[in-house]
Amino acid sequence: MSGGVFGKPFDGAISAYYAKGFPKALRQRIEDAKKGEILAETYPHERRLDHETYDAETAALQIELVKLQAWAKATGTRVALVFEGRDAAGKGGSIKRFTENLNPRGARVVALAKPSDVERGQWYFQRYIQHLPGPGEIVFFDRSWYNRAVVERVFGFSTDAERELFFEQVNEFEHMLVKDGVRLFKIWLTVSRAEQMRRMLAREADPLKQWKLSSIDVDGLRRWDDYSVAIADMFRRTHSAHAPWRVVRADDKRRARIATQRIVLSAIDYAHRDRKVACPPDSLIVDGPQIMPAGET
Repeated sequence: MSGGVFGKPFDGAISAYYAKGFPKALRQRIEDAKKGEILAETYPHERRLDHETYDAETAALQIELVKLQAWAKATGTRVALVFEGRDAAGKGGSIKRFTENLNPRGARVVALAKPSDVERGQWYFQRYIQHLPGPGEIVFFDRSWYNRAVVERVFGFSTDAERELFFEQVNEFEHMLVKDGVRLFKIWLTVSRAEQMRRMLAREADPLKQWKLSSIDVDGLRRWDDYSVAIADMFRRTHSAHAPWRVVRADDKRRARIATQRIVLSAIDYAHRDRKVACPPDSLIVDGPQIMPAGET
């Protein structure tokens, strides 16, 4: 990565695109926004969740997550969470809030690098299988086998035939996991184009967050529409009864983090569950793929 902590990464490519290539109307929305204002016009809440409410709900949810892990260990239950979404949608932040008070011996985060030459010659799902949860484990996939359906399609990293084979196999692969007792959650975080850009600019300017940026992220800003087509096709072909997608509108990070935790906590009947805390997530921002606003798919 050029630049880095001594300057803007990738020679300021994000700022340059924002100034000269980003849609003018969206750029104006970012520049006119007040502190705490939600940029997406269709987002069902006008402002971000306040700190006091967020802190109180998060504290209660953390206790429930510890209960869930204790129950999983006692019962040998295997839990796998797949986190996918637009760049800068908040996948890593959501996972971090899930795991911050869990015992790391029973909770793992899997964030795989690009496949090696050997892995490229293997069955596509093979390198993910070895990271699936064992008895009593909770595993968080920070991106997953769905790279093939979206990122690889947008950037041409796989062929049409390879992707068709993926779609032929993925639903049965997930069905086998579920039938074998794995509690599988597929969570997609979506953000508006303006909010994505605001977050990418913030990362570019912050030396402590520049490590999050990759050349794929930078190039992807110009490919919003290509991503939209790939995402819509992925939902159409992989939103199944046994492994449904739960889509979270994540323009408000605080609400999104609470929502992702409640997706899981409300779906598992673990011991000593407080149903008032582990309740279903905000239905205004969480649903199946149909909740995706026009232009974000």
